[in-house]
Amino acid sequence: MLYHLFHYLQDTHIPGARLFEYITFRSGFAFILSLFIGIVIGRRIIFKLKNRQMCDKERDEKLGGNSAKQGTPTMGGIIIIISILVPCLLLGKLNNVYMLLMIVSTLWCGALGFADDYIKVFHHNKEGLKGKFKIVGQVGLGVIVGLTMYLSPAIVMNENVHVTNRNETPELVEVHKSHAVKATKTTLPFVKNHNFDYAYFTGWMGKYKQLGGWILFILVTIFVITAVSNGANLTDGVDGLATGTSAIIGVALAIMCYLGGNVIYSSYLNIMYIPDSSELVVYAAAFIGATIGFLWYNSYPAQVFMGDTGSLCLGGIIAVFAVLIRKEWLIPLLCGIFLIEELSVILQVWYVKRHKGKNMRLFKMTPLHHHFTADPAKLTWDYKIKTPDHRIPEAKIVMRFFLVSILLAALTFVTLKIR
Repeated sequence: MLYHLFHYLQDTHIPGARLFEYITFRSGFAFILSLFIGIVIGRRIIFKLKNRQMCDKERDEKLGGNSAKQGTPTMGGIIIIISILVPCLLLGKLNNVYMLLMIVSTLWCGALGFADDYIKVFHHNKEGLKGKFKIVGQVGLGVIVGLTMYLSPAIVMNENVHVTNRNETPELVEVHKSHAVKATKTTLPFVKNHNFDYAYFTGWMGKYKQLGGWILFILVTIFVITAVSNGANLTDGVDGLATGTSAIIGVALAIMCYLGGNVIYSSYLNIMYIPDSSELVVYAAAFIGATIGFLWYNSYPAQVFMGDTGSLCLGGIIAVFAVLIRKEWLIPLLCGIFLIEELSVILQVWYVKRHKGKNMRLFKMTPLHHHFTADPAKLTWDYKIKTPDHRIPEAKIVMRFFLVSILLAALTFVTLKIR
């Protein structure tokens, strides 16, 4: 809203009105505003949640004698959602299709997570929202995002290609095609030009090749959104882990978005140029500020839990953002923490089924962070992976996971220069 207001006021020659034209200014402002909202408004929301005893009874039962965490309010993801949406509505271009898609995705995933928490808290149903309804919600968002990218004329890209420089010393140089086109191409590490076309797999469809490519793209979008949102949900098990990891991922995505939305930087790095996508940097800045602001209260010992309202929302946001900037194939590395948490649960379930009746586990507990924080002396079952043979303090595990997440983010950028 402020962007459109100051854009109108430029004609009146009001000093400073042009500042809102700059992505860097609005992004910095969005970060500060979201951080302020998260810290200041967050305190009031936590107070209200605690007064209304909005706690996850199932989580309190699992905590057992850990009285320090019992009674901690949940549904704190509301703080994150408000801290993201307010700066975006004030500072973003509300006629930009990328910004609109991210706002819709935030509300959609937030509502899905809120419904799950609501059932757990108010209906005392430890299962929460049934899994099939969560899947339907995630698939629905994937369809909305995929179809919008297919149908919107504003979502296009300029492919990066190699051409021969006709100077005295001929050499290959990297340029972008002059015309922006609607394509089913995405970024793939370790290959020439880092471009991959989904239509490659649908060549057998003849004149419907591109349509088939878009159908495949939508299916991949659905899978990415489902996988990442569930991965973030599983990671939210110890204080600050999901929040801090998401902030690190958000920083990496913001940098990628800024580079891919700038024709000069994208040409230098030999990555596709996506016109108008740089507006997403404003959203990413608000996302980073919101997660850091929430971490103020969610770090050990947590004063509030984000609940599914926050975790499903964070995962969905990250997934949709990566798809919009055509970096979804970098997700397995960038979101490596989410991936290993998800894999640990899958492997644990498989191992238990394989050794049915033997009271055996692969890990002490899952998701993976619980394997490190669990006390072996209190376990009533045997487990295959014995390392570590003692309980590691929760705060130390969170910090180590943060360091791994930073390393994975750095490696993600390195892949863009390896071919």
